[in-house]
Amino acid sequence: MDKINSSDFSHIPVLLSETLDGLNIVPDGIYIDGTCGGAGHSLRIAEKLVSGRLLGIDRDPDAVRVASERLAGFRAEVVMGNYSDIREIAASKGISSADGILLDLGVSSYQLDTAERGFSYRLDAPLDMRMSKTGRTAADLVNELPEDELSRIFFEYGEEKFSRRIAAEIVRQRSSKPVETTGELAEIVGRAVPAKFKREKNPCKKTFQALRIAVNCEFDHLDKGLDEAFGLLKKGGRLCVITFHSLEDRIVKQRFASFCKGCICPPDFPQCVCGRVPQGKLVCRKPAEPSEEELAANNRSRSAKLRIIEKIV
Repeated sequence: MDKINSSDFSHIPVLLSETLDGLNIVPDGIYIDGTCGGAGHSLRIAEKLVSGRLLGIDRDPDAVRVASERLAGFRAEVVMGNYSDIREIAASKGISSADGILLDLGVSSYQLDTAERGFSYRLDAPLDMRMSKTGRTAADLVNELPEDELSRIFFEYGEEKFSRRIAAEIVRQRSSKPVETTGELAEIVGRAVPAKFKREKNPCKKTFQALRIAVNCEFDHLDKGLDEAFGLLKKGGRLCVITFHSLEDRIVKQRFASFCKGCICPPDFPQCVCGRVPQGKLVCRKPAEPSEEELAANNRSRSAKLRIIEKIV
């Protein structure tokens, strides 16, 4: 699919009111949506701006086209890029600091529901999973990586207890025929996972999540992007991050804790010699989660968590 219509790109913004409140939007502020997607959050941010400005960033060219269309007429611009390069991208647009930044992690509903993007185990299509539509595909990894590396990816990025069995079954299958589609991979996972575990939930979820993370280097980008985004905030500016699984939420939680940490001298030192002071403060100690009403309207929001930090120096 080379060209998509705006109507094709369905996007229900998760934790919308909580995110807008968390950003503490002022009409003349500068805001950046580092994962613009279908502009679900961006549009509502832009609606609150009078003399302010919104910069949207996304690595998916389909999202950039749709978001640009939906934000036309607002004080907003959408560019293609990765939020891990947010400071460089912002600087290229004349932005040296921001009042608020949003990172909505994970895969969009459009990407999941568009079969040819190759993200979903429920839709048979070429095994792709590239958010940017560039670089190595999931099929490349499945057919080229050593068995031990595949097992590591499934275990570390998907917390899959049957990672070794799944990797071994993939290698056995690809020895006679390359694994080329999502359906083929789903069948392999189904054969590798013991029957009693298939009754609990779809056995493919963890493997597909792990492959998607590996294909898109999501944790590397998150690790760098959190530092870049926090560093770009003005004093009093806020960073909102929405996560969808425990692994990425743990990264965000730990990084926010490091931003809030002061002295790191050994406890037996009589006084501080490191001079380190907290750079931020948590807006809420616990992450915001979807309400019952949101869960009823959008089941895909069920695992979402929103963490918010404010820069204080």
